[in-house]
Amino acid sequence: MNSSTDTPDDPPMTHYFDARPTTHSQRSEFTITVGDTTLTLASETGVFSARGLDKGTAVLLDWELKQQLPEMPDGSVLCDLGCGSGAIALTMATLFPRCTVHAIDVNERARQLCRDNAAQNNITNVVVIDPTQRNPEDQYSLLWSNPPIRIGKTELHQLLVTWLHQLSHDAHAHLVVSKNLGADSLLTWLNSQGFPATKKASSKGFRIIEAQRN
Repeated sequence: MNSSTDTPDDPPMTHYFDARPTTHSQRSEFTITVGDTTLTLASETGVFSARGLDKGTAVLLDWELKQQLPEMPDGSVLCDLGCGSGAIALTMATLFPRCTVHAIDVNERARQLCRDNAAQNNITNVVVIDPTQRNPEDQYSLLWSNPPIRIGKTELHQLLVTWLHQLSHDAHAHLVVSKNLGADSLLTWLNSQGFPATKKASSKGFRIIEAQRN
């Protein structure tokens, strides 16, 4: 007798960082406010924060919206690394309408969800990208991210090294990371790898880290 609770017909467990999630697809909606604009987004099972806006992203966006926005020349390219449903990407696109935002995610369901959310909100300056199609010539003037901490330390470090190297020399990245999931050690690691990094804020158990390309 098979003691496993799985049956041969059960789909394997999937994670938000899987390329092709097999979880049954079910969508729900949430809203975010960007200045005078209200964005309506769908979230979906098999994608990070399937039930709506997660706490970490909410902390990052709340903090960003209270800061003085950096000046971005028209045509600048910005990046949301690990876009999920697109909350960060769509916020950046709304704040910087004359820039292009690259929304990056390994999860094909997340990429389609981000495209759909951009279209739903009539946002045309978001380009959704599979990281396997990364163009190393792209240079980012700004990068915001709620990075996928749970992929594992080695994979996370490789991800950050790859994409932070695509910051232009005077650009910076803002990362939101849970204190309990290693925000402080990540800050130390970034500095050790030649990405000057500082803690900009702490809220609700999360750190906001600013990093630059050396």
